[in-house]
This record gives sequence, C-alpha cells and structure tokens, in this order.
Amino acid sequence: MIGPDAALARCHDLVELARAAGADAADAVASASSSESVSVRLGALEEVERSESEEIGLRVFVGRRSASIATSDFGGEGLRMLAQRAVEMARLAPEDPYGGLAPADALFQGDGVELELSDGAEPRPEDLRGAALATEDAARAVAGVTNSNGGSASASQSVFALVTSTGFARARAAGSHSLSASVVAGEGGDKQTDYAYRTQRHRSDLPDPAGIGREAGERAVRKVAPGLLPSGRMPVVFDPRVGGGIVGHLLGAMTGPAIARKASFLIDRENEQLFDNGIRIVEDPLRPRGLRSRNYDGEGIASVPRALVEGGRVTRWLTNVASAAQLDLPLTGHASRGSGGAPGVAPANVYMEPGTASAADLIADIEDGVYITDLFGHGVSLVTGDYSRGASGLRIRNGELAGPVAEITIAGTLPEMFRALVAADDLEFLRGIDVPTLRIDGMSVAGQ
Repeated sequence: MIGPDAALARCHDLVELARAAGADAADAVASASSSESVSVRLGALEEVERSESEEIGLRVFVGRRSASIATSDFGGEGLRMLAQRAVEMARLAPEDPYGGLAPADALFQGDGVELELSDGAEPRPEDLRGAALATEDAARAVAGVTNSNGGSASASQSVFALVTSTGFARARAAGSHSLSASVVAGEGGDKQTDYAYRTQRHRSDLPDPAGIGREAGERAVRKVAPGLLPSGRMPVVFDPRVGGGIVGHLLGAMTGPAIARKASFLIDRENEQLFDNGIRIVEDPLRPRGLRSRNYDGEGIASVPRALVEGGRVTRWLTNVASAAQLDLPLTGHASRGSGGAPGVAPANVYMEPGTASAADLIADIEDGVYITDLFGHGVSLVTGDYSRGASGLRIRNGELAGPVAEITIAGTLPEMFRALVAADDLEFLRGIDVPTLRIDGMSVAGQ
C-alpha cells in the first residue's frame, strides 16, 4: 500500500497538471487502504481475505464551474489525461455561485495533536485466526446458543492525502483492529440471531475476545421466545448500541447542506430549546485513538472540539465551503471527503454527556414499557422529523427487564423525542457516535 508521502506527492503532481491544463483552482485527494481478515465458523477456518485499494480524485474549477473525476490509473500519462478531461468537463458544467476551495487564510496550520491513529501492528494470519476462534468459542459456550454465524478478526491500514492549489498539503495514516461474533439461539421456528463487535485504533485497546463472544451469545439467548406487547403510548428505553442513531438523526439535520436545501426539520428551530436544559452533546475530533479523530477536515479546515448542543439548544450548523457560502456562515471544519465528487459534511467523535441516574434507576419507575435493543427499517424523515422504526427488545414490567418482545413499531417525532429524552450515566466510547442508555416517555408503540 502507498505511504503518506507518496500519496501526497501524487496529489501535488495532479494539482499541477490540472493548473497546467487550464484550471483556475484545483484540489486532489488520494486514498489507500489495505485489510486482512480471518473468519471462522463452528471452530473451523472459513475464510482468509486480504484486500488493497488505491484511488486518487481531482476536483477542478474554471471560474465558477467545476468538475470532479477519480481514477486508479497512476501512470504519468493517465494522470495528465485525467486532468485534461476534468478541465474540459468543468468548462461544460453550469456555474455554481457557492463552490470553491477554502481560502488560504482559513486553512489548518501547525503540527496539530498527536492522534495516535495507528499502532503500526500487522497481526499474522494465525494471530487473527486465534482471536476469531476465541471470540466464537466464548459465544458458543453461552447456554442456549445453538448455532453460529461465525467469528472474525481483522486489521486494516489506510492513508488519506489532500492537496489544494490554495496551499494546503497534508497526509495522514490510520489503522484499526476489529473482533466480532454472531450466533444463533433457540430451536425450530424460534431461532434468534445477535452479535457483538469492537473496533479500536490500537490492538492493545481491544477487550478480551471472550468478553465480546459472551456478549454476542447472551444477546442472542435473551431474544428467544419473544412475547406480545400491547399497543399504546409508553416509555421507550434505548440500549446504547441503538441510541446513537437518535443523535445521528440530529446531526444529519444540523448539516449546512440540509439547511441550505430546506431539507431539515430544524429550520427555524436554531433558537428553540430542543432538549432538556441538562442535555449536552459534544464533538471531540482531537481525541487520541478516536475512531473518527482528525486534525483537519476534508477541505483543510481545522477540526475543533465543541459543544453541538448546549443547554438543550443547537449551537450552530455544520458547514463545508459550499454550504457556508450559501448560508453566509463561518466554516466549522466539518467537510467530509471521498475520492470523487464534492465534499459532504460529517462530524467527528460525537457523544452525549452522561446523566446522573444509572440505567437501572432510569427504568425503576416504569410500570409497562419497552427496552429497545434492535431497530429496523428507514422510517425517519429529516425533512419533517417524523420517526417510525421497526424494533425488538425486552419488555419492562414494574421497573424490571422482563421477557423479549419482537415485531413492534415505535413512532413519534424527533422534536418530541428530544424534549422527552433522559440520559443515564453509563456512557462508553465505543463508536463514532456514543450515547448512554436513553429513555423517552410517551412514544407510540404498535405491538400485536
């Protein structure tokens, strides 16, 4: 796989070729990745897979017109032809009054924070196999587990480089290590499947494989023999594994492009108290070893820790260059970038601060409710805020988790859900968006 310095050099060359072909401005993005994974099933080796990919993308501007193109052909003549085609495409494109590169005086400067995004480890296939077997073995050892979909262990490395004609030139390398297991519990017509996984930047930060396996097995077993749940309005409690999606919907509605397109239920709500005053949602892109950590965004703007929700209110829209220009707002360092196309918007390492009550205390006064462990479907509109998802989980009776329930639908509107949301104290940093256990009263539940 190409290294950061070589990726940076490719981007420099491509930007220079674009300028020579007639581009007024240009940026180039190079990405590369390699991964190795080992999968086992029922104690036997099932698959060993290794993959590598490299790509470079070019975005050019001719006046207010732009075009993007990407390739995996890194030969000198291939890159020259790519630059020429991109400029020709831009000359035929419609004018965009908002597109452009980040200005030089706004670009990230300095060395930034040491984010420790890679430990440089490349585990041997036999080490990955041993970890996968240990994870699956622990899951299969849980009483009630009757079959396995397998266990897996993987390691990956990646490189990202960005060069702009306005003077930005940086590259970064990152890595990750993962363990997972998926098993089946129950017999006959009542078979239930569940899983557990962990991903960390450093292999030493992964939990013991046995713990991940036990979690997968226990989650599957507790879903066996689901009962019926009556329809009605009731408290709904979200397991942290699925609760992060609620914050994800908020973030999607906070993006500058969504606001600019009038495609967000948050329009005209920027000064409204959406959550309880005690709810605080934070972004920390500079967290060492974070899964989405970065010193700068996909347009070269510094990434800065900040509160996204403070005192129950959103603090700002999340912008890239185009949406900032359209909305007449400052750049916030949230541009996301692939090899092709215009930049999008994505935050980094978002979490909801924990509350003061334990998860057990959060459900202690619920006479009849539901604890959600799985969500299905895509019935969420970020334009209207309507929320409707298929779900399964555990019934709550008299303050205790009771038997499993399945084939239910939970519904409401995101603004109503935000206002009713209460957070427990069990926050863990495991994903790109992390939340503690969440309780939302008064949701509509459709059972059987």
